[in-house]
Amino acid sequence: MDLDEIENMLRRLRLPRIRHVFREKLQAAAVEGVSLADLLGNLLEDELSSRDESQLRSRVRRAAFPFNKTLEQFDFRRHPELRRQAFQSYLDPSFVKEGHSLVLIGPPGVGKTHLAVAIGVQQALRGADVRFVRVQKLMARVLECPSTREREVILKPLRKCGLLVLDEFGYLLTDPETGPVLYDLVAERYERGATLITSNKSLQEWGKVLGDSSLASALIDRLMHHGQVYYLKGESYRLKDKKANDGEGMAS
Repeated sequence: MDLDEIENMLRRLRLPRIRHVFREKLQAAAVEGVSLADLLGNLLEDELSSRDESQLRSRVRRAAFPFNKTLEQFDFRRHPELRRQAFQSYLDPSFVKEGHSLVLIGPPGVGKTHLAVAIGVQQALRGADVRFVRVQKLMARVLECPSTREREVILKPLRKCGLLVLDEFGYLLTDPETGPVLYDLVAERYERGATLITSNKSLQEWGKVLGDSSLASALIDRLMHHGQVYYLKGESYRLKDKKANDGEGMAS
């Protein structure tokens, strides 16, 4: 059997990595005296590694993060109210597997979304199915759907994923239907998957945001049963950077 026939079979078997490297590996094996078993093992390891990398890229792409951040890039010195060690624990796979929740509250620009993305990216790298959505955009899509079936197409992946990040809850006044939709989403995920929410509104204000204090209490109860809330303080990083740049411009 010639090499072209082997390549064709590898194509039909959908083994792209082996098909790409097998000729080179065969030549190296002949020179180095590598056994058939070792050669086959090396080829299969290459294929598995390639598939793992492909799946990893797919998970990160599917999560739809707005940017890429890590916990190491977050400046905990600006936030003495937060402990790095506590947030390190949210990178552990148990956060997702045990269906925990995390709520980050604070004014715009203090790093809530940075922390949420850092946790989400790391969980995706560790194999979790992560989805990142901005609450206002999500609700606009859901409420525009003319049928329950079309709503379900949007919401089903968010109910089933390992970690759901709901970003910027409360930044804009919401439609009266938002409360029930958001509550149902969180309730469906209760003890089944991890949920992370960022908000500029304190928990006490969520009733006003949703237009229903009882619904907000039920939502918070679900989140806090196996969850934690952190309040971030301080001035917006963006405003600080702008002031610093303006100061440098004036000085020059």
